This record gives sequence, structure tokens and C-alpha cells, in this order.
Amino acid sequence: MQKKEKSFGIQMLSVQPDTKPKGCAGCNRKIKDRYLLKALDKYWHEDCLKCACCDCRLGEVGSTLYTKANLILCRRDYLRLFGVTGNCAACSKLIPAFEMVMRAKDNVYHLDCFACQLCNQSTAVQTGKPVTHS
Repeated sequence: MQKKEKSFGIQMLSVQPDTKPKGCAGCNRKIKDRYLLKALDKYWHEDCLKCACCDCRLGEVGSTLYTKANLILCRRDYLRLFGVTGNCAACSKLIPAFEMVMRAKDNVYHLDCFACQLCNQSTAVQTGKPVTHS
């Protein structure tokens, strides 16, 4: 059974001047900016809600963040670290979600595994020349 990814929404809210400042979940300081982010049922400075891997500001790259293994991640890094696209039709090994693949009909292959079934010669992907048979 495949586990579903844990994604959460990010809301940008305008700080109301007549309300008590909220504490930031990232730095623990009061949020006195004009805007704040709400994610994971907590409030954040725009600069404090960042991807644990690439340090991008999550409020700027979309309206969703991902969590796993106590990390807060952008979609790209979540897929890079934890995603899979399936198994290679040639070697049966898992293909990570970030890896380039070749597709033929319903099959997916690693680039290195994609070869002619008649002669086992690498395809144009590696050689730059199509495989021809006389």
C-alpha cells in the first residue's frame, strides 16, 4: 500500500492593526509585518516559512507545502527525496520521481536501460543516432 503524500495549504493573511501580534513558528518573534503566512495551524513570517532543503520561501513558490520526516519541503524537494515514478520495465528497479525517463507505450525505463529489444544496442538518447537494422 502506497502512503499518500502529506501536503498542507499555505494562506497569506493581512495583519490587522488592532489585533495582538502573533508569534512566528519559525523564529518565535512577534509578527509585526503587514502580511503573515498561516500553515500547519501556525503563523509565520514570510521569510521564516522555507523549504528545509533549498531554502526557498514557500509562500512564493505556491500555496502548498509538504512534510515528511519532520521536514517542511517544497514540492520539488519532496518529490526528489521521497517520490518514485515506478519500476523500470527493463531492470525492475525503482525510478526516483526526479529522474529523467524514457516511455514506450505503457512502459517506463531508466535512460541507461532503454535499448533496442532486437540487438540490445543503446538508443539515440545515448548515441545521438537512431538504431537501424539491415
